Amino acid sequence: MSDKELNVIDHLDELRKRLIITAVSFVIFFILGFLFVEDIYNWFVRDLDVKLTVLGPSDIVWIYFMLASIIAVAGTIPVFALQLWLFVKPALLPKEIKTTLSYIPALFILFLAGLAFGYFVIFPTVLSFLMDLGRDMFITTFTVDRYFRFVLNMTIPFAVLFELPVLTMFLTSIGIINPFVLQKLRKYAYFVLVVIAITITPPDFMSDFLVTIPLLLLYEISISLSKVVFKRKQRREAILEAEFESQDMA
Repeated sequence: MSDKELNVIDHLDELRKRLIITAVSFVIFFILGFLFVEDIYNWFVRDLDVKLTVLGPSDIVWIYFMLASIIAVAGTIPVFALQLWLFVKPALLPKEIKTTLSYIPALFILFLAGLAFGYFVIFPTVLSFLMDLGRDMFITTFTVDRYFRFVLNMTIPFAVLFELPVLTMFLTSIGIINPFVLQKLRKYAYFVLVVIAITITPPDFMSDFLVTIPLLLLYEISISLSKVVFKRKQRREAILEAEFESQDMA
């Protein structure tokens, strides 16, 4: 067997190890979430004026698995990021190792920030609007399934979108994108973000405004962070090039 084949096998073994650790972490967090589902559920419905109903036993099972899965995903994100970093670490320079390591807590913090923004800002605004819209027309009854699906639709997209700055920094650091490309794509990105904001909010100006402005700010922050990473990358490459030239002259 050639050295190249051995190298590929070693990489596959390392990848399998990282995936197993991530999967085990997910299972552990899922079990913990499952054990505390009642407390998590009570926290989510603490300010709800109506009592949620279930249409069958499957709804009860669904809420247990759904809440446990949310806890598992949130808890596994930093573990997954760390395992990904450990997998690519051998191919990184010492300075790149330190830089990419800082992305791990940032991923987790921004994911939680996106969840918090969706749950504490967008969700109550949209829910209040929809309740007022049908208050004099309908008798409102929420099922557990429909209510928590609505909560997920109002929070998960923001948790994902809030990862944009860190993702931009990472892609800039490995040379896939740069701030100049992001600036050229600004008007198209703005259009897409506005469409996303209008799509996931009720048809009123205040809700659209509350969602659109943070998304546009996230894009501008991503451009600024990309500039910082790009300049550092250029300086690092210039230093390495100067070192190689001095070695060649010697």
